[in-house]
Amino acid sequence: MKAFTYERAASAQDAAAKASSLQGARFIAGGTNLLDLMKLEIETPTHLIDVNGLGFDKIEKTQDGGLRIGAFVRNTALAADMRVRKGYGVLSRALLAGASGQLRNKATTSGNLLQRTRCPYFYDTNQPCNKRRPGSGCAAIGGYSRQLAIVGASEACVATHPSDMAVAMRVLDAQVETVNAAGQTRAIPIAEFHRLPGDTPHIDTVLAPGELITAVTLPKPIGGVHLYEKVRDRASYAFALVSVAAVIQKDGSGRVAIGGVAHKPWRVEAAEAAMPQGAKAVAAQLLAGATPTEDNAFKVPLVERTLAAAMHEARAA
Repeated sequence: MKAFTYERAASAQDAAAKASSLQGARFIAGGTNLLDLMKLEIETPTHLIDVNGLGFDKIEKTQDGGLRIGAFVRNTALAADMRVRKGYGVLSRALLAGASGQLRNKATTSGNLLQRTRCPYFYDTNQPCNKRRPGSGCAAIGGYSRQLAIVGASEACVATHPSDMAVAMRVLDAQVETVNAAGQTRAIPIAEFHRLPGDTPHIDTVLAPGELITAVTLPKPIGGVHLYEKVRDRASYAFALVSVAAVIQKDGSGRVAIGGVAHKPWRVEAAEAAMPQGAKAVAAQLLAGATPTEDNAFKVPLVERTLAAAMHEARAA
C-alpha cells in the first residue's frame, strides 16, 4: 500500500471541495472495497477524506411517502429497517444476499453503489485492463469470461457491476442525491447513475470529480411480491453469475432488473410489458443483442430460468 494523507471532513461541501481540488483525493466511509484495492495498489489515492462524521446515517420518510436513506447508512441497518422490509422487500433481500454479516456491518449505501468490478483481470495488475489503466487493453476479451458481461459491453471492456443492492435500487426507481464543491445539489435517477463502458470504462458513474453522494431516495412503495434471486458459484460470499430483482403484482405485471450480466444493473422497461406472457418472453427482450462468449453463454438461459423461478414464487405467495 502506498503512503497517503488523511483528514476528517467538517462538512459535505468541504469534503467535496477538498476532493475536487486535491489530485488523487478519495472519500472513505466503510472502506470495504477501497481498502482492498489500495492494498493491491489498484487504487492509489494520495489523500483520504473521511466522511463518516457528516451525519448522513439515518433513514427518514419523505413527504411523498417514500424513504430517504443516508449515504452512510450501513447495509445491516438498511436491510433490517422495518420500513424497508415491509415496503421495499426486494432491497432487504438483495442486501442480505450481498455479503457476509461482518461486511454488511461496515459497508455503506453509497459505497455499495460505487463498488468496482470484480473482473479477475482488473484485480491482476500483471494483466492489461482499460478500467484499471486506460488505454492498456482488455485481457478479458479473448480470455476467461465466465463471470463477465453478455450485454452492454464494448470493445474496451466486458466487466460486470458487482452490487446486489444496486440491482434492487434499479427496480425500485431510486434516485441518488449529491452535493458538489459549490454546495449545489442534484438528484440522479439510478437508471442514469452507472455508465456503460463505451471507450471510457474507467469511468463507472456520472459523478463529477469531487461530487459526494449524500442520500438515496426511494419513491413510495408499489406493493406486489418482492423477490431477489441470486445464482452464484457457492452459497456464501460470492458475487452473482446472474441475479434477478423483481416486483410482481397479482395480475402478473411487474418490474424486473438483472445483475451479473452488464457493466451496470440491467433493466429494459419495455420488456416488462411481456411479464404476463412469462419469463421466456421477458428474457428475450432483456437480452436482445446479447453477445455471450463460450465461457458465459450459460447466462442467457440462466436469466430466463432464474426469472421463471421468481415468477413461480410470486404466484405461490
